[in-house]
This record gives sequence, structure tokens and C-alpha cells, in this order.
Amino acid sequence: MDVKYILSKTDHTLLKPNSTEKEILKLIQDGMEYSVASICIPPSFVRFASNNSKDLNICTVIGFPNGYNNTSVKEKETEQALIEGASEIDIVINIGDLKDKKYKKVEDEIKKIKDIASKNILKVIIETCLLTEEEKIIMCKIISDTKADYIKTSTGFSIAGATVKDIELFKKHIDKRVKIKAAGGIRTLEDAKMYLDLGCERIGASSIVEAVKRLNNI
Repeated sequence: MDVKYILSKTDHTLLKPNSTEKEILKLIQDGMEYSVASICIPPSFVRFASNNSKDLNICTVIGFPNGYNNTSVKEKETEQALIEGASEIDIVINIGDLKDKKYKKVEDEIKKIKDIASKNILKVIIETCLLTEEEKIIMCKIISDTKADYIKTSTGFSIAGATVKDIELFKKHIDKRVKIKAAGGIRTLEDAKMYLDLGCERIGASSIVEAVKRLNNI
């Protein structure tokens, strides 16, 4: 198992609502030491992370975790996050709009956020556990028709996380340009390797660095 490769594809995550600066600082230090793809943190900690890190991608979440913020609010969140030092954006779609078949509204929102993100990476969280298979396929098409960089399975805050079945579905229906991020319930190196082997380009997890530490008896 190539542990360094797994770490290089991991968004090392801390999004719990009671997170503290001390915990975020530890996340930053671990992120730099273990050369993760990014740290994924709440928007309120982005400036702190930017001021306390070097050569570390800072990812933050927009419209998190429920996605039902107005688009204008998500736009402002994104603008502020980029000003404060975020280099990657993970946005939650408006799931209600999708279920109401307001597909153009969902697509337009993604496009607006990507316009703001510009060259910065945009990952679109669709919360697969709340969607039908048809809705997942529709989201694959919508995201393929935007300039978003990734489709992401889950927030990790709903009723379930990533599944093999959903990744296989994405692979069938997403444009080859769009990458896949699996998140939610990925706790071991074996889990991470499995999703990467399935074709995911990123893993969102809070436990992978700790798993590596245990492996190294740290």
C-alpha cells in the first residue's frame, strides 16, 4: 500500500461545529507534515489557517452542511473564503431545488460559484444518500455541463456517506473531465485505497492521518 500516495489524495478534514483553534492548528501541522492534498475546514478558520501554514492547500465548505442557503449567500461565502486564503471550495447543492426539478437553477448556482472560484478548485457536494439514482445521474450531467472540477459524494453530516455503488454510477455518467471525491465514512487506509482504486481523485476524511500515525507507531 502506497501510504504517501493516499495522503497526497486526502483532504484532511475537521468540520465539527465545536472545532477550536488548537484543533485546527494541529490539523494544519499534520497536513504540512504528511503532505496531504488539502486541509478541509470551516470558513471561519480559513484566515487562521492561511496565517499559520506554508505550502498547504486550504479547502473550505460553502452552504454547509445542508445546501439550502440562497445562492447570493453562497457567492458571498465563496468570495470571502478566497480573500482569506482558501484555494479550494466544496459547495453543497440545494437538494430541495434538485428534487423540485429546478435543474437550471441548480446548474446556474454551480456556474456562478465557479465563476467566482475561477482557477481555484471547485468540488460540488450532492449528498448522495438523500438522492434517488435518477437524481444522481441528473447531477452528473449538470456538473458535467459546468466548469466544476469535482463531483463529491457527501458532507459526512447526513444519514450516510460514500458508497462503492455511487462511485461506480459516477464513473458511468460523469464527463471524463470531472474528477470524483469520495467522502463520508472513510476511516481506514484500506477504505481510502479502495476508493482511489475505483477511480476517485480525492478522499475526504478525518481519520487517515491518524491511521498513518498508528501504522508508524507514532
